[in-house]
Amino acid sequence: MSFFVYIIQSKSTKKFYTGMTKDIIKRLKQHNQHLSNTKTTRKNTDYELTYCEIAEDRRSARDLEKFWKSGFGRETRQEMVELLRLGL
Repeated sequence: MSFFVYIIQSKSTKKFYTGMTKDIIKRLKQHNQHLSNTKTTRKNTDYELTYCEIAEDRRSARDLEKFWKSGFGRETRQEMVELLRLGL
């Protein structure tokens, strides 16, 4: 079964959150409706999907999530977000 590794960003605080799920639409709704068990996203309801990647299984998804949460992954994320803002 496929998993999604995703990065969301709060419109108001500009902070990012990285996670994984089987149902990306349901999970984004949970973040935006205070239904998330995640302390870091409970405070805001203005998250938008910044990036999403499909992994073949839970283990691959966990590895991708670890990458995006690592120092190099965060740097890559910043560069990617800037390119998207520039329309590249």
